[in-house]
Amino acid sequence: MTNVVSEGAAERRTGSLRAEGALKVLMTGRDAPERVRRVLEQALVFAGAAFAAVYAPSEDGDLLCLAESVGVPRTLFGLRDGYPRSGRSPVADVHRTGRPVFLGPEQVAECADFRRTPSPEFHVAVLPARADDGGGCLVAVSVRPGGFGAEDRRTLELVAEAVALPAPEQAAEGEALPPGSFVLATDTGRIEVGDGILELVGLTREEFDGKAETLLGLTVPEDLPALMSVVEADHMPAGERELEFRVLQPEGPPKWLRLRGRLLPGGDGRPVRFVGTVVDASTLRSDVTDVARVQRLAAALATAGTVRDVGQAVVAALRKPLRADRIALAELEGDRLVVTVLDPPEPESWPELWRQEWRSEWPDAPVRAMPTLAAALREGRTQIWPAGTALEAALAGIGPGGLAVLPLPAGNRMAGACLIGWDAPHDFTADERALLTASAGLAGQALMRAHAFDAEHELVGMLQRQLLPRRLPPLPGAVAVARYLPATAGLEVGGDWYDVIPLPDNHVALVIGDVQGHSTAAATLMGQMRTALRAYAVEGHPPDVVVSHANRLLADLETDLFATCAYVDIDMEEGAAWYVRAGHLPPVLRHPDGHAEVPDAEGGPPLGVLTQARFPMSPLRLQPGTVIALTTDGLVESADSDIDEGLARLARELAACGPDDLGAVADTLLGGAHRADDIALLLLRYDGMALRPLRETWTVWRVPEAAGHARRFTRRTLRVWGLSRDDLDTALLVVSELVTNALVHTDGRVRLDLTLLSGRLRVSVADSSPRTPVKPTSIGWEATGGRGILLVEAMSLSWGTVPVSGGKQVWAELAVGGP
Repeated sequence: MTNVVSEGAAERRTGSLRAEGALKVLMTGRDAPERVRRVLEQALVFAGAAFAAVYAPSEDGDLLCLAESVGVPRTLFGLRDGYPRSGRSPVADVHRTGRPVFLGPEQVAECADFRRTPSPEFHVAVLPARADDGGGCLVAVSVRPGGFGAEDRRTLELVAEAVALPAPEQAAEGEALPPGSFVLATDTGRIEVGDGILELVGLTREEFDGKAETLLGLTVPEDLPALMSVVEADHMPAGERELEFRVLQPEGPPKWLRLRGRLLPGGDGRPVRFVGTVVDASTLRSDVTDVARVQRLAAALATAGTVRDVGQAVVAALRKPLRADRIALAELEGDRLVVTVLDPPEPESWPELWRQEWRSEWPDAPVRAMPTLAAALREGRTQIWPAGTALEAALAGIGPGGLAVLPLPAGNRMAGACLIGWDAPHDFTADERALLTASAGLAGQALMRAHAFDAEHELVGMLQRQLLPRRLPPLPGAVAVARYLPATAGLEVGGDWYDVIPLPDNHVALVIGDVQGHSTAAATLMGQMRTALRAYAVEGHPPDVVVSHANRLLADLETDLFATCAYVDIDMEEGAAWYVRAGHLPPVLRHPDGHAEVPDAEGGPPLGVLTQARFPMSPLRLQPGTVIALTTDGLVESADSDIDEGLARLARELAACGPDDLGAVADTLLGGAHRADDIALLLLRYDGMALRPLRETWTVWRVPEAAGHARRFTRRTLRVWGLSRDDLDTALLVVSELVTNALVHTDGRVRLDLTLLSGRLRVSVADSSPRTPVKPTSIGWEATGGRGILLVEAMSLSWGTVPVSGGKQVWAELAVGGP
């Protein structure tokens, strides 16, 4: 209990400091009437006053007249519109002496100015206040049992020092009023207005005749009685007045204006002038009803996919209509509120406890640190606390002028909470309470849906990241980069993919594709298609056969989805390429001279549409420095442009990029992407191979001297290449063993390939059998075979087998020297 009291005392000690900071902000950037009212409101917020007002000398100097007031009606405490400066009232005494007076209930009861009051016991504080027209008094009333404590009195002194009333005098002869100001003579109906007011009502200075009736004629008829009561206000008491009204426009709906001013009494105490300001209230007051706002919120939440989307929809629907200073939306996870949206987003705009818990982009706060909030969540009803309510620091700082907490129910549990705060004292109307209650139910259900979506989105996204290549392989004579961007709109992840496949004989396959739809099924099918295309490519099939096999596989899966694909097979040694399109975008080429083109060639249908489809191959010729760009339709197609326009734009942007840094090129191309769909982008710069291998091929015929023919071909070739006798003998032994194994253990065609590059001789023998030769674990003296693979392993740096079209290829690499 001691700790609780200490915390409360510490909080009260900081009241004047917080008030001082708020007053410094209020003293800049506001017109005088608005500033005075906001300054007085700080007495309600930080000093616990129920009423605060400032009294200023009248025009003739005989009275101290009520100029501005905030809080509950002054009649509850018997306060008058004005007090004679020569009288014996507390207001007059303080004005004469310049010393503050604090009256308790007993003293108030003895004072003639407060005897006939309907309120119970209360405390009154009167302090001298500075004003532009010679000085005035600050009057504050407290209904708390202890009245104004030492810290409260310090706060009232700060408020009194900050009060600065504008002079009530009329503008000097020939001097224009400020743009939004007016001075109305209530006895004659003549009015002087600033240029800003004329602009708001659509009149020029020449068109305006200076009569109040002219302005009243522009008012919406329903709002005319309220304005007439101000114009004919000589029967009303002095003090501040405020109202909103509408004026007719030449086109469109009426415009809302806000009038704020005060009646200034003449020498006999009757009001003779009404001075004030008129501002545009269209941004604060809308023709949209609360029912329409709820309907719009429901429509926005229906399309909100993520938790962040839900929070932004709630902020957009509530903050402006309610004129709130802060809104926070948070999910309830265990005993913590995990905040998803804060408006404003800056940490310094929120209480200290929230800043301490600010761990990443948004903070999360323990519910146990806010027992008032915890109780509201348990009850499950919208709770509203007006200004001056004793709350824990974490909540009081959110809304010193008023706080609303909206528990967000979803089914039989609480999904989260929405906190709405005001800096200035805020009066909650019945319409606002209804709007808050209706919004809470909608937001709670939407928050639960969004949370489930976020979990599914993360799961599918993780699946897709696992199915895409983690890194691209190093390539001989080329550099490749890839980018994948998931869509920022929509509910699920799509099926875009890419792949770079190194192939034998310095070939490289580039693959890019897109599975129809956005779902877990699309992401899963994407992984299947990528794996299938890679397997068919590694087998050594030409591009059209690879794509045909993938097409038949997808058709056999009996799925309702189809896929598009582009496949490019590049010979890195020759700079030649063949590509196949299956319903996909063609590649875009940037040539070394800087111009870009989109090759025009025939393509086939999407994969999975027709079982027996034709996929024609188209040639490409690559010079060193050529860049190939493959992408999906998310980069080139949008609601504003079709695919042809998008491809042309991509070609222009690619031509404008230098080819040296492909990563920067990819980032530039993706910079203006709409992100309405998934985007995959694959770039390859062909540099050419500095060293080209020497190659020769021999078809081994099945004749009795086949192995001998293969050895003679090898000897002749290696002599031409300049190998030494020792290297030649080793190569002949390996060729003899591999060719003999192929002839003995397989049927069909046998091919011998020799490749020499950088001191490495590669001997490859291809046959029609898919069976891989097995190295024997042990060989007895009586065995008649099985030693060939052991000899190959002993003589080679490495050896192995790879599947090829129609069979396999057994290869061995030998280290060779010069002649």
